[in-house]
Amino acid sequence: MTSLEGRKSVKDLLAERGLFDPRVIAARVGDEIRDLHTLVAADSSVVPIHDSDPEAIWVLRHSAAHILADAVQRLHPGTQVTFGPAVEGGFYYDFDRPEGPFTDEDLPKIESAMKKTIARDLPFAREETSRDAARALFESKGEKYKREHIDDIPEGETITLYRHGDWVDLCEGPHVPSTGWVRAVKLTSVAGAYWRGDAKNRMLSRIYGTAFFSKEDLDAHLARIEEAKRRDHRRLGKELDLYSIDETIGGGLVLWHPKGAFVRHLIEDYWRRAHLEHGYDLVASPHIARTGLWQISGHLGFYADRMYSPMDVEGTPYIVKPMNCPFHITIYKDRLRSYRELPLRWAELGTVYRFEQSGELHGLLRVRGFTQDDAHLFIRPEQIETELVRVVRFVLGILRAFGFTEFDVELSTRPEKFVGLPENWDRAEAALRAAIDSTGLPCGTDVGGGAFYGPKIDIKIKDCLGRAWQCSTVQLDFALPERFEMEYVGDDGKRHRPVMIHRALLGSIERFFAVMVEHYAGAFPMWLAPEQVALVTVGEAHSEYAREVAAILQGRTIRATVDDSSSKLGAKIRSAVLRKVPYVVVIGDKEVAARSLSPRSREAGDQGSVGLDAFVERVVAEARPPRLEV
Repeated sequence: MTSLEGRKSVKDLLAERGLFDPRVIAARVGDEIRDLHTLVAADSSVVPIHDSDPEAIWVLRHSAAHILADAVQRLHPGTQVTFGPAVEGGFYYDFDRPEGPFTDEDLPKIESAMKKTIARDLPFAREETSRDAARALFESKGEKYKREHIDDIPEGETITLYRHGDWVDLCEGPHVPSTGWVRAVKLTSVAGAYWRGDAKNRMLSRIYGTAFFSKEDLDAHLARIEEAKRRDHRRLGKELDLYSIDETIGGGLVLWHPKGAFVRHLIEDYWRRAHLEHGYDLVASPHIARTGLWQISGHLGFYADRMYSPMDVEGTPYIVKPMNCPFHITIYKDRLRSYRELPLRWAELGTVYRFEQSGELHGLLRVRGFTQDDAHLFIRPEQIETELVRVVRFVLGILRAFGFTEFDVELSTRPEKFVGLPENWDRAEAALRAAIDSTGLPCGTDVGGGAFYGPKIDIKIKDCLGRAWQCSTVQLDFALPERFEMEYVGDDGKRHRPVMIHRALLGSIERFFAVMVEHYAGAFPMWLAPEQVALVTVGEAHSEYAREVAAILQGRTIRATVDDSSSKLGAKIRSAVLRKVPYVVVIGDKEVAARSLSPRSREAGDQGSVGLDAFVERVVAEARPPRLEV
């Protein structure tokens, strides 16, 4: 408990300074977001948060989670509550229900009860209390999870409760002023979740939902969810016959079907050409290595929970690789390098294997074996700034070539567990920040989010639905060159330590492929489409001309197919449309007589009658891979 002397409510401070209006729901006090009724020092810095500000939606959804828990306990007495945070896109709350888990059929009644609480416009009230009083309160309610949580709160830390009506929860806040601010709410799904995320603990019932300040925003969000389902790469992967995952082989291990493998080949081929044209050399490395390599690199100490158990090879333990970097370092160390050779830029499409829990696997987005589009640059310290700028611009150029133009960028700084000297970390972080600043892109900071061996930049691409996907990572590393005793001979004739840049551009081929499928809804751009032109005949008499056209297109490296089956014309056209072919071309008597074509563009619709030569030149031009702008 703390003294009230010298403190004022956040709302009073805002009002005194002329900063309050009816749309203010909370405020930033220093580095923290606080409720309007929270008491703070009278000289505190306060910045209002309006319902249109980005932080506001998180406050709203946290409040909606409390309303959810209240509704659940009213409808299902004896249910215990655990945690209920706001998350990206919504909120959830975990429950321990004596009669068993919730189902989707329970959601409408719970949502109806929530709306009754919202309509009452009950104030959210914050209370500071003692540890003993909080423990006694939740013991009287039979809330064992809340009692356990209280015991985890560090001594000396303020313990707070939040009430609306007669319902109370142990919570740090913040919340909106009253339940009436939750103007649009929707419960979306149920799932299982272990207490504290530990499979050894009791399985709880998790209810997900989302909330907005307006029904219009909620409706738009739900429409995006439906569109995301339509674009789900797992569904489209099956419909378009791109890939599969079979339990007879193992979860998280991908089987690429001919069409998916061909698109993957096109992505990789573009990637290779771009690297060769921009000063990289290609290398290749094995899939396994002796355990000692991973001891030197530090992976066994920092990454063991994501690595597979060793296998015995003639009495020596080997591990399938989770990373490519130690192999590239070993190539570097094959001989002593001169400063004149640096920078060395080595790239590899290297397949790695990482242990993921079965519950974490998700189509191509989370797998156990994947191909990382890896590169490692070995540079002199004085080349750090120049090479980082070059790398970041190359990354952005490649991503834009694949159709992504919006990015979220974040710099992850030194974590609690790290290797190397703090001063080297400081220099690395400053250089990475400068590289991003050179692009003009805004950059956030993930404090303590760096890898154990160095800070990093994460570049997330935004798809057509505005979703951000983690793909590219650029890491500056002083530690591994030290651990592997890497050296080069400088212009002074002495030996020096190089600096290392780790760089994954697409992240992994599997993950990037999944994002591409969802971004384009399976309708790949012309240059990546596994089938570019589908020629469909009206009747048997048109087969010869259709096959002549196909041969001409194929001779110009266009992927053309002919459907001269006995199926009805409408069925053949529908089949091509479902395959998302960029051009469907109908060939009948008129086209044969005039040596013309009647193409239908996937994007622009019917094109009318087009001469054969003109059509060939058009699709050849459209099928060219994009020019890389760096």
